[in-house]
Amino acid sequence: MKVGFIGLGIMGRPMAKNLLNAGVELLVSDLNKEAVADVVAAGAKEATYAEIGEQCGRIIIMVPSGAISKSILFDEDGVASTIQEGTVVCDMSSVTPVESRECYEGLKDKGVGFVDAPVSGGEPGAVAGTLAIMAGGDQEDFDVMKEYFDILGSSALLIGGSGSGSVTKLANQVIVNNTIAVVSEAFVLATKAGADPEKVYHAIRGGLAGSAVLDAKIPMIIERNFKPGGPIRINHKDIKNVVNTAHSIDVPIPYTAQLYEILQTLKIHGHMNDDHGGIVQYFEKLADVEVKKTEE
Repeated sequence: MKVGFIGLGIMGRPMAKNLLNAGVELLVSDLNKEAVADVVAAGAKEATYAEIGEQCGRIIIMVPSGAISKSILFDEDGVASTIQEGTVVCDMSSVTPVESRECYEGLKDKGVGFVDAPVSGGEPGAVAGTLAIMAGGDQEDFDVMKEYFDILGSSALLIGGSGSGSVTKLANQVIVNNTIAVVSEAFVLATKAGADPEKVYHAIRGGLAGSAVLDAKIPMIIERNFKPGGPIRINHKDIKNVVNTAHSIDVPIPYTAQLYEILQTLKIHGHMNDDHGGIVQYFEKLADVEVKKTEE
């Protein structure tokens, strides 16, 4: 069966290549023609949205926002203009649960299944095929997509009905980004007080303060490596989605609201394309210190 893959960015490109490496016949589309050419060279075929809708029984979308997902699906000459009954569409983008449910309802009318299945693991997880996949939708549609999830990730779980995957990803982003911020604040404190941040890291990582975030981000920070595996611009968008979703259901989120303002400050200062470990730069600016490896 032909599979469509739309969105070949930092995450989408290696995901598409993993599908190709597993023998999946892939039709791809992206506005970035260099990315398309790269994936076509790996064995895919370029196609328009309408061609993907017409020819593919399974379609995966991996784009920056829900507005883009809806445009790809429902605009004139979009995927839904030619989509065949019985097709299953899977949006692996990080969007709001409302946007996911809108896609679900819009496709249901055409006899098409829809699964919202955002991921966690960043570019390293996309490359390695070890993403954590959190899904929302109907069981039968999840089951149809499971063989592709097994290629793209190390775990995939159906949380509940449509929008549940997107809700789970919002919760994930609250935890990840607030943890990065707290870790950043702590290491700015330690550095300003004269401690070697690398030694501080090794001293605490085996205790209760240890975490996957600590292990992923502190080595990058002390090397001043902010090449994005997960750029701040994506997290800025995701945290904005968290704030808007929380407010719409009357959930106060004081920590995350403050985090959004931190990300907004980093946006103003030109850090949107830094890895989200670059959140440390906000705290460094406040304290006039840089968390980096101590010279030998």
